[in-house]
Amino acid sequence: MMSRTLCLTLAATAAATLACGGESTAGSGPALPAAVTAAVDTATLMRHIRVLAHDSLLGRAPGSLGEDRTVAYLESEFKAIGLKPGNTDGTYIQKVPLVGITVKNSPSLTFAKNGATQKLKWHDDFVAWTKHVVPSVSLKASELVFVGYGVEAPEFGWDDFKGMDVAGKTLVMLVNDPPLADTSKFGGKRMTYYGRWTYKFEQGMKHKAAGVLIVHETGPAGYPFAVVQGKTGEQFDLVTPDKNASRSSVEGWISLEQAKELFAMAGANFDTLHARAATPEFRPVPLGVTASINIENKLRTIDSRNVVAKLEGSDPILKDEYIIYSAHWDHFGVGEKVNGDSIYNGGADNATGTSALLTAAKAFAAMPTAPKRSILFLSVTAEEQGLLGSQFYGMTPIYPLAKTAANINMDGMTTWGVTSDVTVIGLGASELDDYARAAAKEQGRTLRADPEPEKGFYYRSDHFNFAKVGVPAFDPGEGVTFIGKPADFGMKKRDEYTEKFYHKPQDEPQPGWDLSGAAQDLKLFMTIGYRVAEAAKMPEWSVGNEFRAIREKSLQSKGSVEPKK
Repeated sequence: MMSRTLCLTLAATAAATLACGGESTAGSGPALPAAVTAAVDTATLMRHIRVLAHDSLLGRAPGSLGEDRTVAYLESEFKAIGLKPGNTDGTYIQKVPLVGITVKNSPSLTFAKNGATQKLKWHDDFVAWTKHVVPSVSLKASELVFVGYGVEAPEFGWDDFKGMDVAGKTLVMLVNDPPLADTSKFGGKRMTYYGRWTYKFEQGMKHKAAGVLIVHETGPAGYPFAVVQGKTGEQFDLVTPDKNASRSSVEGWISLEQAKELFAMAGANFDTLHARAATPEFRPVPLGVTASINIENKLRTIDSRNVVAKLEGSDPILKDEYIIYSAHWDHFGVGEKVNGDSIYNGGADNATGTSALLTAAKAFAAMPTAPKRSILFLSVTAEEQGLLGSQFYGMTPIYPLAKTAANINMDGMTTWGVTSDVTVIGLGASELDDYARAAAKEQGRTLRADPEPEKGFYYRSDHFNFAKVGVPAFDPGEGVTFIGKPADFGMKKRDEYTEKFYHKPQDEPQPGWDLSGAAQDLKLFMTIGYRVAEAAKMPEWSVGNEFRAIREKSLQSKGSVEPKK
């Protein structure tokens, strides 16, 4: 488990940036050559988007015909651009071993107490799965314990377990962080990693719980229950030696309505315990209710693929250091019909980011002289399955992490025109923000912190897996102040996307899309990477940042890590 000093969560303002180490002199540098900027245009971006979001790619699910077609397209484009294969084995492919697990029996979840039962319906009331690589798992009258937010944060004086032994029991947890008026804890409005559902399931594994059920609430989760319901199909995980046996047997979500009924069965009031959970005095509450479920699995193992291309640097020494541009190519494939459509095309998420990656690759390849450092263009798999492709790269990097100068991640590009601002998720985390600030100023723009920090976006995209291993990572988002549009236009578009398109088949190229803002942003992202590639030294994390110590340890052994295939 990583250190969570979480200066990152305090860095949403300029003052917080100073508190994390002050204003850096990094950021200025040469302009992109004209040949590069000329190669970034809306027509190229839209061409790639239309291919990647076309029905023929079947929603780009890992392990499907859609993956085969997507990977073939990416390889052909990188070859046409003239970039070298990014893997040291002479290919554009890094194999990512995955296990696919599909719940095949539409199980029921039953809560019981003193002869009374509450039977929850699969999909409508709850969604659950197992990551154990076995044909079936069961909970048989497993005792339910409400553990509040399930958080153990000693730096904040917070412990939701208070030493209770919950091994073999099923934990009921609230999503997100405790909502506190004291902004010195849990980053105020900003979600920390303690609030992420991945952390909740990790807590179940740490405490040897039989199961973990998270109560879904749309506001704190950052998305509606319909998004959770999309997890009823095949789910992937990295192949581990113990076949994930160390994880809780059952992981899942229950709807807010069913949670309230559960607490009523336990003789408790949900709202009362919810409020109590937001205090450091909270203690676990055995509900006196048991949970039973039997999950049957369909299993398969696959080698999914990260696709990576390389532009070799021009400096004899610095070419062995790397800037990585990343974007995930995958989406959810073919699934449950929504309004008559079953292909989850992933137009905005993330055909736009993958299009930007290809466009950036072509533009950089047009340079008369390559940058001093090398640039990798990494299109990763299985982001939608839990950031698995980038996690695998972080665990088995093709090139040493100590020689990886930066990661610039593109997970969704703006589709509604140009903005006067640039959103930076985790603003203040590293010197990459200084590069961004300088480049934005040259465009007449400003940086702004995440306008929806409560949704925990810093932990929801592939840059996080680079940050976890110490690589300074930049995660830009869409600006929200659109030029020539009403002041509330940007946030309305964000809310509309979350409600109508996010992780739904309706996420397709829309009439009225204006990619001028995506082109504007991409030039900014390329300026950042180009200047890092030309700089005398690699960028650093801000003083006090949670990932700085990891980086410093990595750099102490710089050059000692052999490339891996």
